[in-house]
Amino acid sequence: MLLPCNFLCATSSPVFAPNFHLTIRVFHPSAILISDITCWGLAMDSNGDLYIPDWERHQVTCLQQGDTEGTIVAGGNGQGNHLNQFNQPHYIFVDKNHSIYVTDYKNNRVMKWMKNATEGIRVAPGETSGENPNSLIKPMSVIVDDVGNVYVSSKNSHQITRWSPGATEGVPVVGEKQSGNKPTQLNCPHDLSFDRQGNLYVVDTDNDRIQKFVIDRG
Repeated sequence: MLLPCNFLCATSSPVFAPNFHLTIRVFHPSAILISDITCWGLAMDSNGDLYIPDWERHQVTCLQQGDTEGTIVAGGNGQGNHLNQFNQPHYIFVDKNHSIYVTDYKNNRVMKWMKNATEGIRVAPGETSGENPNSLIKPMSVIVDDVGNVYVSSKNSHQITRWSPGATEGVPVVGEKQSGNKPTQLNCPHDLSFDRQGNLYVVDTDNDRIQKFVIDRG
């Protein structure tokens, strides 16, 4: 497999693994679900439907169980920065209401698309100048806690920031702005996950490790 970036385990046993480019595979039983796609991360809702951000097509597709084509549920209106567009969507999170959160990488923002919406809502707006030390630049992964706080990993700032509902800037919760390999530092963080106790796990990509952090969830 060429540069696998993320994997996803379903409750009933299949494991899904996307390459950075080309295919999404499902194991047990083994099959190729989708080919000719550029994809970083996957998400699955409570119904077992699979959500796939397509970097090159600037859209998110939902693949229901037994489906072979999928349905566009976010984006799909070309590359751009309007509320109904993406510019290289990377990672994705699906909440209990089947709203999807997408890191819109080159637009420096995280977008929330509610179920059946025709455009998204900015829940973590960023900027390109970098003048604001807590601005969001090059967001990679996103996860949302049970009270609606949005956590975002940033490739450029080497931090994880928390965005409370309605916030206009994020609060750093992990990382030190500068890259490094100390226990309190990150180097190009990617995927995020919580355990049942609320501990945060971070794929610390360029340090070749996975970090666990006990955080104040505000």
